[in-house]
Amino acid sequence: MSDHSGMTAASGRRWRVPMLPRDTEEPHRAATPLELLFDLTFVVAVAAAAAQLAHAVVENHAAAGLLGYLMVFFAIWWAWMNFTWFASAYDCDDTPYRLLTLLQMGGVLVLAVGVPAAFNDKNFTAVTIGYVIMRVAMLVQWLRAARNDPAHRATAHRYALGTAAVQVGWLLRLALPETAGFIGFLVLVVAELAVPFLAERHSGTPWHPHHIAERYGLFTIIVLGESVLAASRALAPAVAAGVNRDTVLVGGGGLILLFACWWLYFLAPAGTGLTRHRELSFWWGYGHYGIFAALAALGAGLEVVAETLTHPIAAPAGVAGFAIAVPVSVYLLLVWALHAPLEAAPTEKLGYVLAACVLLGGIGAATAVGLALPWAVVAMSGPVWAVVALRVAADHRHARRAAAAA
Repeated sequence: MSDHSGMTAASGRRWRVPMLPRDTEEPHRAATPLELLFDLTFVVAVAAAAAQLAHAVVENHAAAGLLGYLMVFFAIWWAWMNFTWFASAYDCDDTPYRLLTLLQMGGVLVLAVGVPAAFNDKNFTAVTIGYVIMRVAMLVQWLRAARNDPAHRATAHRYALGTAAVQVGWLLRLALPETAGFIGFLVLVVAELAVPFLAERHSGTPWHPHHIAERYGLFTIIVLGESVLAASRALAPAVAAGVNRDTVLVGGGGLILLFACWWLYFLAPAGTGLTRHRELSFWWGYGHYGIFAALAALGAGLEVVAETLTHPIAAPAGVAGFAIAVPVSVYLLLVWALHAPLEAAPTEKLGYVLAACVLLGGIGAATAVGLALPWAVVAMSGPVWAVVALRVAADHRHARRAAAAA
């Protein structure tokens, strides 16, 4: 008997198998090696976007840099997210599926190559072409699903039609002048976000909650890793000039801060919550745009601070301070907003999270009036660790009460 991947004991792997829906209750469903390789190609694009954001902040063009960063990061995140949810429902892992995934990986690299031009020259041609390559590959995958899955055929056709229409819009947008092109960008973002809502309004795709939670967790780790890499690269010149107190503070403080962000994200098993609340799939999926973008921006902020150790930068110290405080605050708020509705046990109070954000803002403001940036990095880890500690203590109390009741 063959399994879903087309493997049989007698004949080995068939080159092509029907793209049938996966079991939403399949035990031990885990990310595949192909999914992990796919994620790694996105590291290049995330790193390129974060590096350009850091450069913009250093040159005191933070507002323009942030706008370009959010635009480019949307393309990165949306292409990754659509592949991830599709794979959770229809990963048949045959030869055509793998080749179409390879095509999407090529699109990621084209997008990454175009990131500097998008930031510096407002030229989104390469970014758009790379993005469209990824989305057209997904269109073909949806057509395969429509052919082999009668129960969800209408849903798959709506996905394919919506994806095709929006990609035409992205290509036409390249002919627009800058202001009209930005308006077109906003319109097309809304259109992209609307396609899944419209496609699944009558019949949802059979995604696996534990698989989705794992995929999002793995990408969170990848973005955290990119932030560690960005900070270490920026610190290398300072370390080469001689290790001192400031390099230790920035390096150690940044690592402690990133570790606290990791700990906070993985405090609760999201897969269990998504199993109970499948209706929150859009909230969970879309909300992670902010989580991923904030973590990558945190890496950019640490890179900016590291640069100040070797040479003056054009941006005021306060801008560099807020380059860390703002993404960490956004991250804290979104982790609470996305995880709290999924959990049966009490989670950390919103008031604690808001208090941590206020403290982060205060530390960022203090850098504008004299607080040294290396010490600010260390200080900003304090509010995040306080939220982690409060949550760990609350979970411990809940476990003791549950054990006593049993």
